[in-house]
Amino acid sequence: MAAKSRQKSKKGSSGSNRTTKKSAVARRTSHASRGASARGGAPAAKAAASRKPAPAAEGVVPGMATNKKTTQRQGFKTSEFIVYPAHGVGQIVAIEEQEIAGAKLELFVINFIKDKMTLRVPTAKIVSVGMRKLAEPPLVKKALETLKGRARIKRTMWSRRAQEYEAKINSGDIVAIAEVVRDLYRSDTQPEQSYSERQLYEAALDRLSREIAAVQKVTETEAIKEIEGALAKGPRRGPKPADEAGAEEGVEDEAA
Repeated sequence: MAAKSRQKSKKGSSGSNRTTKKSAVARRTSHASRGASARGGAPAAKAAASRKPAPAAEGVVPGMATNKKTTQRQGFKTSEFIVYPAHGVGQIVAIEEQEIAGAKLELFVINFIKDKMTLRVPTAKIVSVGMRKLAEPPLVKKALETLKGRARIKRTMWSRRAQEYEAKINSGDIVAIAEVVRDLYRSDTQPEQSYSERQLYEAALDRLSREIAAVQKVTETEAIKEIEGALAKGPRRGPKPADEAGAEEGVEDEAA
């Protein structure tokens, strides 16, 4: 009987030990699961944080890119007539973007109808290339008054004068172009121009008449008539006395 009692007590103690072990395992499992959930929560929080909109870069204001583009355009817009120094009066027909070397570039698409040419100019380069708006009416009036002045012909080699005339024509300055027209103009009573003189005169006349026509909203033919009318009012456009004619011939010989 005593032996049976000891066996029962052993069985009872071993059962309680197994129960205690199971409880300990359950507690460890519970702690582990809580730790795992805690560890798993950090990446989840990080992922949620990564989905939040990134803060704006320091110094960057919403709409800044648009404002930058507007600033680069310098107030130019589509359908507007402009003056491009190397080609004269043109019209902005579009503003487009192109990707060049991985960077987006905004361009003015300028059409020169008379020359049958289309030019694309980066909006950021319009200041450096000298592109400008049409002259205001007071400046056009000043150019027309310049045509009525006395021709100023330097007594230098024609090749040097020709370079100066070309520089004035390509400057885009309407008054400087008017000076070229005035200096190279020849009335019916004056000696004819040389071929190179005629070419420069026609180039300057074309630039001047096209801008005046665009500003005054008239045809180029009407603008040329206005220019020639102003030239006719200038001094020394009629027959010259013999002594003045001799002096002028000396200048013309240099031009030839």
